[in-house]
Amino acid sequence: MCPPAAITVGLVSRLAGDDADVLADPRFRVILLGSVVSPMGSSLVSPLLDSLVGVYGVSEARIGLVMAAFTAPAIVAIPLVGLVSDRYGRKPVLTVGLAIFGAAGAALAFTTDFRAVVALRLLQGVGFTGIAPVLIAATGDLFTGDREATAQGLRFTTVGLSLALFPALAGLLVALAWQFPFALFALGIPAALVVHLWFEEPETADADGGLDWHRLAAVLRRPRIALVLLGRPVPSVLWFGFLTYNSIVVVRFLDGTPGAAGALVGVASVASSVGGTQVGRLTAAFETRRVPLLVGTAASGLGLGGIALAPSLAVAGVGAVVIGAGFGIVLTLYRSTISTLAPDGLRGSLVSVGESAGRLGSTLTPIVMGAAVAVATPRYGFEAAVRGTLLAVVGGAVAVGVVAIVLADRRATLAD
Repeated sequence: MCPPAAITVGLVSRLAGDDADVLADPRFRVILLGSVVSPMGSSLVSPLLDSLVGVYGVSEARIGLVMAAFTAPAIVAIPLVGLVSDRYGRKPVLTVGLAIFGAAGAALAFTTDFRAVVALRLLQGVGFTGIAPVLIAATGDLFTGDREATAQGLRFTTVGLSLALFPALAGLLVALAWQFPFALFALGIPAALVVHLWFEEPETADADGGLDWHRLAAVLRRPRIALVLLGRPVPSVLWFGFLTYNSIVVVRFLDGTPGAAGALVGVASVASSVGGTQVGRLTAAFETRRVPLLVGTAASGLGLGGIALAPSLAVAGVGAVVIGAGFGIVLTLYRSTISTLAPDGLRGSLVSVGESAGRLGSTLTPIVMGAAVAVATPRYGFEAAVRGTLLAVVGGAVAVGVVAIVLADRRATLAD
């Protein structure tokens, strides 16, 4: 009989191609375990917010701090954590990050003091900075070329499956008791133990000095890398534009239900997971990554544009599939490209800078779009303001993405 690992590799190879044999590497399977935990910080809490208003005794406006406190540390801390992982290795940073993430998250079940909750979410956010970017960099340490792109796609697919599972599970558990969903965060603790005991990383750290800020600054000034980092927020901007206004379009403009809006997010998430599995095949099919990146960016823009203009739920559903597939392809390609371009000893640092750029885009998008809708509504009406703002985001983000991709690809033939 074939061992389970061989059966799994065979099944995944049908979807992702021959390079899916990266699953046979036990170190990569540990990375996938961490990838199950990494997206829980936002996705698990988001469905609970309305239920927690009464528990914490705060207003609907203040409950948003539970999300903001988690995301805020990443913007500043992720680049520093990347440098630390380059200097001291991925394993200790990932182990500590998972342990802090799991312990702080599980501790939320034991307090109703809102100040303590915000403090724990800040601490959990610090732990997160040692997980997701380090997992991306560690994948780049293990594989190269098309195999690295396939591995990044499979890691992204694992994240997508986690995004589909844990929010639904949290919604079921909160009906039993508000504390129960937070117990899921405790999975970070055994995951940290697994990393500590069984993850073996290549020797990539620079053992000759401290944190190499000057070398990182010099790398960031290289035109090709700067252009890739300029394009990195584009998929995040388009995706969070969809997440922010999907329910408004579905419920208010198309006479749908919140359930239908949630279904569109689910469909888009599944499409993004499937798109991520195809990245290895796409990189193998073209000499450079320009065409797959352009196609993924265009698909994301077309999908969001379709939702913006949708006259019916059916059209919006098609748009959700298209933006999901495009998002999965282009985000994975950007992460893989940044990891591939990173010099020895700076992969964690450069990946972390890229993730900070993406986080900045996803943080600012709802704020800027909200301001634009507020300004346009008195003159054009709310529906026209929302649809017009979505189309403006599509036009601006796709334009930036195309320029960054084309110029970065041209730079690949020139000396930086």
